Amino acid sequence: MVIMGRVAGPYAVAGWIKVFPYTEYVDGLLDYPDWWLGSEGGKWHKFKVIEGEVHGSVLLASLEQCADRDAAARLKGLKIAIPRRLLPALPESGEEGYYWSDLIGLAVINLQGEVLGKVAGLLETGANDVLQVQNPEETERLIPFIDQVIIKVDLAAGRITVDWGLDY
Repeated sequence: MVIMGRVAGPYAVAGWIKVFPYTEYVDGLLDYPDWWLGSEGGKWHKFKVIEGEVHGSVLLASLEQCADRDAAARLKGLKIAIPRRLLPALPESGEEGYYWSDLIGLAVINLQGEVLGKVAGLLETGANDVLQVQNPEETERLIPFIDQVIIKVDLAAGRITVDWGLDY
């Protein structure tokens, strides 16, 4: 499963949900008629998408198994995933794109060759996405996932090169 978004909570009273998509385009998830909702490391449940629309930077969606606001509220915080086999294949180099889940575990190295740690996760902050980098000393660095900082993502080599100091 590739995580493609997160349920932010219910929207209105008819069982619609508000979704924070992790896709390049806000409406990217609407290309898939079925979504799997669950949590990483947990069980995934298939939901049929009845209808969806873009609402600013979020998606609003109606799911077949979600008839009212209470049902929608129970989905808050769940991840939305699509089986990898249903997604467009991307070259392993990462040069033509990658999925967030492909970044987890990659080494993060700065321009000076210093190892900052490994990608433990990604956060969406609204302004820009953020890499959560964990190092062996159990400290966490938050590195903005922006062009000025992320120099290269090399999936084949298993690393991300960043313009970020060891002392930041």
